[in-house]
Amino acid sequence: MPGPLFLEGDVVTLHPVEQADLEFLETCVNHPSVREFVTARRPKTSKDERQWLETVAESDDEVLLVCADGDPVGNVGLHDVDTAFGTAELGYYVHPDAWSNGYATDAVGQVVGYAFAELRLHKVSARCFEHNDGSRRVLEKNGFQREGVLREEAFVDDEHVDMYRYGLLAEEWRASR
Repeated sequence: MPGPLFLEGDVVTLHPVEQADLEFLETCVNHPSVREFVTARRPKTSKDERQWLETVAESDDEVLLVCADGDPVGNVGLHDVDTAFGTAELGYYVHPDAWSNGYATDAVGQVVGYAFAELRLHKVSARCFEHNDGSRRVLEKNGFQREGVLREEAFVDDEHVDMYRYGLLAEEWRASR
């Protein structure tokens, strides 16, 4: 059972991540189809996940459990929040069993709205591998613009691949509402 409701979208609810959620998140981030698209290349253990949660709790990061119909399906968060510059980096993943239901799109939309309306950030950025069509669609549906290409930035499946950088400004988000 997820913790208290923090944000509610059209198809998902977002909740603070708690100790009880770590087993699901460990399973999710280690799934081969998720690992293929996240920058964590090494296996994550229960200990790793507990340490990650402790680090999040001590930082300005905002990480939330994504739930559909009361069940966890992934996570979404703002990382490297810089209140002086008004920036943060967006990160998210959804378990493959829950792909193609609009969960990531809705979760990203809710977190971006929170970033601009409540945290008063100026810009949210995101990165994704060139071959991650699903993530690119999620970002573009939420108004993100591709700002550049980090050429051969990552080593995935025995080859160097490009990483795309996306950005969304607060005024662009407000204009789209």
